[in-house]
Amino acid sequence: MAPSMRWSRSPWSWSSRSRGSSSSRRARLVTYASLSLASLQQGRLPSSLWLILILGALAAGLEAVAYLRSDRSPARLRAMAAYLLVPLAVSGLTYATADIGLGFVWNIVLVLLIVVPMGPLIYRVAFRPLGDATVLLSLIVAMAVHFVLLGCGLLFFGPEGVRTPPLLPGRYPILGVPVSGQALVVIAVAIVAIIAMALYFGRTLSGKALRATAFNRVGARLVGIRTEQAARLVFLLAGLAGALCGILVAPITTVYYDTGFLIGLKGFIAAIFAGLASYPLAALGAVLLGLFESYSSFFASLYKDSIVFALIIPILLWRSLRSTHVEEDEE
Repeated sequence: MAPSMRWSRSPWSWSSRSRGSSSSRRARLVTYASLSLASLQQGRLPSSLWLILILGALAAGLEAVAYLRSDRSPARLRAMAAYLLVPLAVSGLTYATADIGLGFVWNIVLVLLIVVPMGPLIYRVAFRPLGDATVLLSLIVAMAVHFVLLGCGLLFFGPEGVRTPPLLPGRYPILGVPVSGQALVVIAVAIVAIIAMALYFGRTLSGKALRATAFNRVGARLVGIRTEQAARLVFLLAGLAGALCGILVAPITTVYYDTGFLIGLKGFIAAIFAGLASYPLAALGAVLLGLFESYSSFFASLYKDSIVFALIIPILLWRSLRSTHVEEDEE
C-alpha cells in the first residue's frame, strides 16, 4: 500500500492510500484511448479490442479456478459471465459499427466502451490475486503491468504517431488572446470533472465508502464496506479518467504507443503539487507545470523534460517539511 495521508473531510480532497501506481496504469489507458480513436477515425477496427478480449478471458479463467477450488457461489458465476460477455459485446458492437460512418461522437462512445472496462479487468488479472501484499510487491507488479501494456501498445498499434481532429475546431478570442477550440473543450471538461468528482466523493454513499477504504481498509471492513468492490470501482474510475484524457489529448499532440508515460509523470507532478489532497490545486499545479514547460522549451528546448521532472524534488521537499507522519493501519 502507498503511504497513508490524512483524510480530509472536504469534498475537494481525496486520500492517497491505494495499491501500486495508479498513475502509470491510467497513463497507459490514455495512450490506448488516443490510438483507438485514431483507428476508428481511419475506418479501422482498433487493435485494443484484442487486449480486452485477452484480459476478459484471463479474468474469467481466474474466476473459474476460484469457483472450482473453493467458492462455489452464484456471484462467481455472474462475475465469470460478465468478464466474458462484456468484452465480447463491446467487440461485436465495434465490429458492426466501425465502418458505417456514424460520426465522431459515436467513435468517442466506442472508445469509452473499449477502454473503460480495461481498468476492472487489469485489477482482476494483476492486482486482486495479490491480496494483502506488501507495498514493494504491489509497486513491482504495477511496473510489470506498465511494461506489459507498453509492449502490447507497440504490438497492436505500431511505432507510428497519430493525431485526431479537434472536438471543437477553430480559434476563439479570449480577452484578446486567440485560444484554440480544443483547449476550451479541455478546460470545460476538466472543470466539470472536478465538480463531478467532488460531488461524488463528498455526497454519495459509494464515494464516501471509497474514501473510507483509502483511509483505513481494516476499519472499512469492520463497518461492512466491501473493499474488493471498492478497489474494482476505483479501477473503473481510473479507466474512465484515462479514456477521457486520451480523447482530449489526441487532437493536441501526436500520440505514440509510449506517450502516456510522460503524460502520467507530468500529471503525477501536478498531483504532488496539490499534496494528493485537492482537485483544484492539482489543476492549478498542471497549469503552472504547463507554463513552466513552455518557457523551458523556449530557453532550453533540449532539456525541457529534465527541467520539468526536476520540479518534483523541491515540491517533495516542501511537502515533507509541511506534512506530519501518520501511522499505517495494522492488519
